[in-house]
Amino acid sequence: MPTIDEQIREIEEEIRKTKYNKATEHHIGLLKAKLARLKEAKDSQRKGGGAQQGIKKTGNAMVSLVGFPSVGKSTLFNLLTNAKSEVGYYDFTTVNVIPGIMEYRGAKIQILDLPGLIEGASRGKGRGKEVLSVVRNSDLIMIVTDVNSPDPEPLIEILHEAGIRLNKRRPRLFLVKKDRGGLNIQKTVNVDLSDEMIASIMREFRIVNADLIIRDRIDMDDLIDFLSGNRVYIPGIFVLNKMDQGIDDKTNEIVDKYSMLKISAIRGEGIESLKESIFDALDFITIYLKPPDGDPEPMVIKRYSSIEMVCRSIHKDFVKNFKYAIVNGPSAKYPNQKVGLEHIVEDGDTVTIYLRRS
Repeated sequence: MPTIDEQIREIEEEIRKTKYNKATEHHIGLLKAKLARLKEAKDSQRKGGGAQQGIKKTGNAMVSLVGFPSVGKSTLFNLLTNAKSEVGYYDFTTVNVIPGIMEYRGAKIQILDLPGLIEGASRGKGRGKEVLSVVRNSDLIMIVTDVNSPDPEPLIEILHEAGIRLNKRRPRLFLVKKDRGGLNIQKTVNVDLSDEMIASIMREFRIVNADLIIRDRIDMDDLIDFLSGNRVYIPGIFVLNKMDQGIDDKTNEIVDKYSMLKISAIRGEGIESLKESIFDALDFITIYLKPPDGDPEPMVIKRYSSIEMVCRSIHKDFVKNFKYAIVNGPSAKYPNQKVGLEHIVEDGDTVTIYLRRS
């Protein structure tokens, strides 16, 4: 019987050889579903070898610097964090990940300088699996290339192979598995996938009794990603380094295509604009935390944060001892609204948290 690796290679080769059209669409969909399931099985086997070490998140958000070797990531890291003497080294299964903090507009943003990726990183080359597992936990990915090799597409492909969907929103699909009753597919939008194809892909994932609700326009790849269950959706920005060496017309076309930020880390050019882009991409808001008997102080948090998330940002015991909160501002239905942990704050809110007496 062929090994998993052999089956994966056979399916990948068949997909490459099969011309995509309406007649082959169903067949290719099944091949892609089977390929995703086999890769998932292979990853499960690998993970059985032991636990992996992680990098602890600190600050308001975590940003990973991703690029091939020698594009100037470390120089850029030192400029963004200005923390050379405070850098800590973490041995991540023989891979060094260097964290630092960038303070900007009241936010403390953790930046990770990661080892350069190489071709085949998603399959483990150059300890790529370990590096990519850190990237998967990021709030933002900063893809760094330089004028000598400006195209970020190979890096995007490596991330895609690792289950990272860059600058894509998770589609609104809902699955309820059942003991019997077959497959019930409900669509609230027009989808260019037949019920027959959807059902066939679901069966490839061993799902034979379930309700599937589709509320977004999707293609077969979106459906396979959803059924695989191990995809992450992370925003990203693109940075072109070494602009001091000159940029030709072809490079400018790539810059325009990906809305790349042009910088020169060695000269410090474009760094302030990059900091602003990082802040904006992380979608922060500012609320004002007001003690019961004190003046309000600004606090930077991620948009769509709840009162519980605000409490955790202050101290872990705030959730345990939480009594209620008083909110004034855009998210309040009326002045001095009394809310619980589930309340979602908005930009400009003033929040007072009351705790139980210990």
